Amino acid sequence: MGHIAAFIDFQGTLGGSGVDDITTLNFYPFSISAIKKLNINGILIIGITNQSRISKGEFTWDEYLEKLHRLKEALSSSNAYFYAVYCCPHQREDSCGCKKPKTGMIDTALSNFDIDIKNSFVVGDMGMPDMVLAKNIGAKSILVLTGVGKCSLYEYKSTWQDIEPNFVAKDLLDAVNHILLYS
Repeated sequence: MGHIAAFIDFQGTLGGSGVDDITTLNFYPFSISAIKKLNINGILIIGITNQSRISKGEFTWDEYLEKLHRLKEALSSSNAYFYAVYCCPHQREDSCGCKKPKTGMIDTALSNFDIDIKNSFVVGDMGMPDMVLAKNIGAKSILVLTGVGKCSLYEYKSTWQDIEPNFVAKDLLDAVNHILLYS
């Protein structure tokens, strides 16, 4: 039997507004402690992020990697960490297999880690693509109300109308408490 994983979106879930890109992301005050809580309890934390502005030329892959390094340093200074982070730099028109809600980033994670996908979680602030991704991979879904979560749940529900999240969380810390309660 594999490990339980929490596949966590970046913008709007870990920090930022949900519509910005990783270059401007700063952790919400509770994000590092939430990740550390998962670390302590043996949950694999895997970051998953769509960063189409890379392929649009708005920032470079190197700028993405530099920001990711700074975010990982902030985690490390609190003894918290990601097991892995996967990024899709493509635009929708590129027809890649990795842009959420497609499963490419998760497929890569499954090839790198022994994961019990049925008992794992996708945590994000957007119904489309995060909750749709959870359905596509057969994982549990948690919609956080930070970022664009409230708008996604109400104004944009039509973009993912046939899917209901397994849990709606106030924020990432609330989501983590739910994961720990049910894993």
